[in-house]
Amino acid sequence: MPTFVVIGGGHAAGQAVASLRQGGFDGEIIVVGDEPFPPYQRPPLSKQYLSGEHGLDRVYLRPESFYAKRDITLKLGIRVESLDCEAHSVTTSEGETINYDKALLCTGSRPRQLKAPGSDLAGIHYLRGIADVDGIRAEMADAKTMIIVGGGYIGLEVAAVVRTAGLEVSVLEMESRILNRVTTPTMSEFYTQLHEGRGVKILTDTAVSGFEGEGRISAAVTVSGEQLPADIVIIGIGILPNVELAQAAGLDCENGIVVDERCATSHPDVYAAGDCTNHPNPLLNRRLRLESVPNAMEQSRVAAANMLGEEKTYAAIPWFWSDQYELKLQMVGFSTDADQEVLRGDPSSNQFARFYLEQGVLVAADAVNSPKEFMACRQLVTKQVKVDVDKLANADVPIKELLA
Repeated sequence: MPTFVVIGGGHAAGQAVASLRQGGFDGEIIVVGDEPFPPYQRPPLSKQYLSGEHGLDRVYLRPESFYAKRDITLKLGIRVESLDCEAHSVTTSEGETINYDKALLCTGSRPRQLKAPGSDLAGIHYLRGIADVDGIRAEMADAKTMIIVGGGYIGLEVAAVVRTAGLEVSVLEMESRILNRVTTPTMSEFYTQLHEGRGVKILTDTAVSGFEGEGRISAAVTVSGEQLPADIVIIGIGILPNVELAQAAGLDCENGIVVDERCATSHPDVYAAGDCTNHPNPLLNRRLRLESVPNAMEQSRVAAANMLGEEKTYAAIPWFWSDQYELKLQMVGFSTDADQEVLRGDPSSNQFARFYLEQGVLVAADAVNSPKEFMACRQLVTKQVKVDVDKLANADVPIKELLA
């Protein structure tokens, strides 16, 4: 009976094992994850789980009973210390050697660390896992002020939750605008106004040089020497792909674990999916490493199919979302590819869409509380056809007309 080993405990791992069973695999499936939880969703952590709206049962990708009923072995709270591709085996932190026929790496990513004096003080947190949020929530009860280092989506999502809970919140961003690496100046300005309107302090061109406190954080210090009081600090300055296991095993890695369109690594019996991969996208004619739930889910489906001997390739336009206050932002494609920007709707109403075109072809869109525009744009961006700009900008014209 063949054995498949899946390393990781996020979206990719959870979807992969489900796809393997759905695809008819009746061999042994072993999931090894270094957290003491079954595969779970990360997006709710900075939103509904942080706010207390969702409990653990809503965070888990599937209930634990799902794995037992399908004879999937979960080895949780255990690290895979080494991968031997030629011997087809992994060795765990418990000293166990597990032999496999095929392996799937869903090792994900980890927060980029801020190396600064005082960064080891109590009260300074990163937000990546369930335990991280549990620690933050426990301290929020007695806190009055929070500083968030990093003005990306995670930082802003936390800011929305924490400000709604009544804390004073400051976001420190070293770039000239928040969301600088991921969206346009117009969208950055919209979200700056949104947060400042709710009482969040947004400080751009502001880098942190260190932290002060007697055993526990009391202030963040900027490079200009300003001291900003803080009871809690959240650091969100990006993530790094977890490639160390793959590198040590001799697999090709470059800004992620290098895979082909089938999600296969440089070894034919080892596959990879999710945040940790550097993969080709034929629709965009480039290689990408994406920090995206849809990417993790679809890659894991493709990997599972190919592990079962099918011939399936991965080709999808990236899409993402972010919930802040009562606003849902849905994004498709990359606005940085565009040479023209078109607005549909009124940003002051908190319901609008911005479309991004390159030589008349829609390549990306940002839709705020506009699910119809988002769904239509996912199709339009994939089709890579020229669109009628006047109709695109006219909110009175049903967006579906552009799909004809």
